[in-house]
Amino acid sequence: MSEQVLLTGATGFIGRHLHAPLIQAGLGVRCLTRRPEEARSRWPDRGWVGGDVGEPKGLVRAMEGCATAYYLVHGMASAKPGWADEELRWAEEFAEAAGQAGVRRVIYLGGVAPRGEPSEHLRSRLKTGEVLRTGSVPCLELRAGMIIGAGSASWTIVRDLAARLPAMVLPAWLAHRSEPVAVDDVVAGLVAGMRIDLPQSTWWDVPGPEALTGKDILLRVAAVMGRRPILLDVPVVTPRLSSHWIRLVTRADFGLARELVEGLTSDLLAARPGYWAAAGLPAPMALEEAARRALAAETGKLGLRGQLAEALAGLLTPRA
Repeated sequence: MSEQVLLTGATGFIGRHLHAPLIQAGLGVRCLTRRPEEARSRWPDRGWVGGDVGEPKGLVRAMEGCATAYYLVHGMASAKPGWADEELRWAEEFAEAAGQAGVRRVIYLGGVAPRGEPSEHLRSRLKTGEVLRTGSVPCLELRAGMIIGAGSASWTIVRDLAARLPAMVLPAWLAHRSEPVAVDDVVAGLVAGMRIDLPQSTWWDVPGPEALTGKDILLRVAAVMGRRPILLDVPVVTPRLSSHWIRLVTRADFGLARELVEGLTSDLLAARPGYWAAAGLPAPMALEEAARRALAAETGKLGLRGQLAEALAGLLTPRA
């Protein structure tokens, strides 16, 4: 019988990408969801189990027999008041359930620690990692910044801005640097987390190959599309104000976009790199290759309004 793993967040962005590589690695994947019938109708070939990270008793039953449990849950998407406190409670109960069920390791995907004051979103990501790492089961926390891939909220914002605006103003916060990483590399890192030596809980950053400003990222993604938009620096535009025009231009959820943008008020750079080599993985792919893969995965999935907007913008935007 193949080794079993529990995959939480299985219907989310990372969970959807991670399932197939885990199966290809010869593992039995148990996908946790609050709505198993709905998930089963959409992905009938996956092993679904009903459960909720907010219900400890059900968690223990779902984890029994699993050697590894992936924690890919984030409460920010609910936009409910107090979501950050609820997220910490989920992490505490998950760590306790893992110990009761006999799980041997927990693998968690969190966010990079900013050089300045963290937003509520990033603070919650980091505290969740701390809670999971203090549990009785060793936890490997991997910290990623912007993830480039179809379905990523950060990617959707960058991609839509690059595709739909012939010219745009650049607030000062886009001068801060981050290390965008391809979803394929993040997934490879999560799979490798099962075999890396883990005598006790620890964390690593999983950065992309370059530190780039927001302006760099916009220009290089646009260049992959064959475009060269005009960018004007306007330092008085705040992250909160920017989230409103992001809502008008992109497909990103407003609440989610606001939280993500407010996390970009300082550099998001790796403090503990080296995971790729420690896990025996190749260096992560360049931004352009990651963008090409994301664009290819989205082919044919854009609505009519989006297609028209991008076609018009293409006529008005200088060519790269």
